[in-house]
Amino acid sequence: MTDGKKKLPERSGSAGVADFLRKVAKTPVVKAATDRGRLIFAMDATASREPTWESACQIQARMFEQTTALGGLDIQLCYYHGQAGFSASPWLARPGDLKDRMSAVRCVGGMTQIGRVLRHALGETARRKVNAVVFVGDCMEEPVDSLCRQAAELGMRGVPVFVFQEGHDPVAEKAFRRIAGLSGGAYCPFDAGSARQLADLLSAVAVYAAGGQRALEDLGRRQGGIAPKLLRQLRKD
Repeated sequence: MTDGKKKLPERSGSAGVADFLRKVAKTPVVKAATDRGRLIFAMDATASREPTWESACQIQARMFEQTTALGGLDIQLCYYHGQAGFSASPWLARPGDLKDRMSAVRCVGGMTQIGRVLRHALGETARRKVNAVVFVGDCMEEPVDSLCRQAAELGMRGVPVFVFQEGHDPVAEKAFRRIAGLSGGAYCPFDAGSARQLADLLSAVAVYAAGGQRALEDLGRRQGGIAPKLLRQLRKD
């Protein structure tokens, strides 16, 4: 859910992605050399998110493709929708399995359950190390102090949360920035009409989860488009 009347000044897509990747590059990754990376991919599946969910279904395979040479990546899909619906898939190693599960989801109106996502991430990393959490959403309707406590605990356990915000809800932006900051992750807004921008963001975090900063820099060398410009900005810091 989101309030279309609340607007913030729009930022350029390139600047937002550049700022996000600069923060990703500074985030330490905790991963044993023999382990595959583990990434929780959490999404708001309330009614307002349906168009972006469909886009994510089409581009999710890139998260796996970009990490093959790094030893691979296991991804767990989490989402909430409706009045109290929350689901977490098994850990998936193939893009087809993730796409099938995402394609079966129907977005249903309801309140946000971001706290449930963060609690789930804490439980998962207590059982076996999770390298990163991605959350994609457009609004926040929960007590922010509770979310901040959970985000800080994830940070203490070395699990950064990378938050991608669709739209310009100022309440959500404030909360999302705090969640990302307290966990040691990063925040980035994105344009709901740009599937390529979302694909680049998801790929960047997947590569980070699988191989850390060096792997992210290598991704920039291999891909065209915006990557070389972003890397030049990263190296200035």
